[in-house]
Amino acid sequence: MARRQRLGLPRRRGTADVTPLWPLPDDPIVGEVVSASRDLGLARRYQELDRKPEFPVAEFRALGRAGLLGLSLPSSMGGRQLPLPRVAVALFHLGYLGGTTFAKLAIQPEFASVLGEHGSPTAVDRWFRPLVRGERLVGNQITEPAAGSDVGAIALEAQRDGEGYVLTGSKSEIAFAEDADAAIVYGRVPPPVDGRGITAFLVEQDLPGVRRSVGTGDLGERWQRRGRVDYDRVKIPGSARIGEEGSALRYVRSELARERGFLAAIYLGVARASWDETVAYVRDRVAFGHPLSEAQAVAFPLVHDGASLESAWLYTLHALERLEAADSADAAAATAVAKAMASDVALRTIDHAIQFHGGRGYSQALPHEQRWRDVRSGPIAHGPSEVLYGVAARRLWPRKPPPATLNPSSEP
Repeated sequence: MARRQRLGLPRRRGTADVTPLWPLPDDPIVGEVVSASRDLGLARRYQELDRKPEFPVAEFRALGRAGLLGLSLPSSMGGRQLPLPRVAVALFHLGYLGGTTFAKLAIQPEFASVLGEHGSPTAVDRWFRPLVRGERLVGNQITEPAAGSDVGAIALEAQRDGEGYVLTGSKSEIAFAEDADAAIVYGRVPPPVDGRGITAFLVEQDLPGVRRSVGTGDLGERWQRRGRVDYDRVKIPGSARIGEEGSALRYVRSELARERGFLAAIYLGVARASWDETVAYVRDRVAFGHPLSEAQAVAFPLVHDGASLESAWLYTLHALERLEAADSADAAAATAVAKAMASDVALRTIDHAIQFHGGRGYSQALPHEQRWRDVRSGPIAHGPSEVLYGVAARRLWPRKPPPATLNPSSEP
């Protein structure tokens, strides 16, 4: 309890006497997160946005004013330039206090860092810096009906047209489909560069020929209002291109390595909230004449969950420390595994919270079911777990080049 007071964390219902076998992560920035969460009522808004999905404009701007957007970005771009492990602590606590919503909003500038790092000075000033301040929303549009994890299958065409381009194609499963002011759109410039080259463009979403629609609804994270965006011969200037033609996937790899470590921290913070609440609940809940905590069928899974959360957290910090030291393929593989592992651990932990709270755990009276639905995107978005474990597998067993074959015409 003393540690919770020192961090400035609110007292969770029934958790005052829980022994901190695994203390919450500590950092000076935690106080800023707690203040913002309290002042903005993030826990309440988290539940409201699930029931009435909308983009939380006021909270996004407030997070920008509080300096909680773009925590890892260079100060020259308006960010805080914090070390990656410190950013992870802030995101953990945003998830712990307000679910996935506001923690993911905090790294929306990181999700668009391709623009900040490779966009033109004019685009950065007009779009990226306002994004870091929470004044404009820039989305990402990679996925297509026939191109999900296999980004090499992207078919949206960016046909050269004088000094500009004409975009034709469709994007699907797009977050902020109707809410983004602009989006980083990934497409193919024919003829292909390097065989499979993909190019990124910054596209204002109110241009003629852009059609946007929200889908029928999602299992979780409904505030993102995912949907479809169609481009019907949309003309954009050459200055809308981000970086060089055919280089977008190279740019985004570095971005993804950071994102995956940050997402791991968010999911672990959300799950830790459910774990803390469940540990306190089973201590006080009496069934068959004894506290639930005395039943091994309840206590042992919770101990295992606590240890797993701590292990996944320490691994995530280690992966981000490696990435901070060197943006290498091995470090990127480590953050890939961190996200995959954190997603699994978090879902199992929250599932136990639902189970051990019984009927109320399954209801909307408690936050566990919403947390589970929101975290369920973890093994899918920003690289499905199956692909991420494959990233690490390729570092363990690098692909060997095919054996050389003799050219029949060269034989004596």
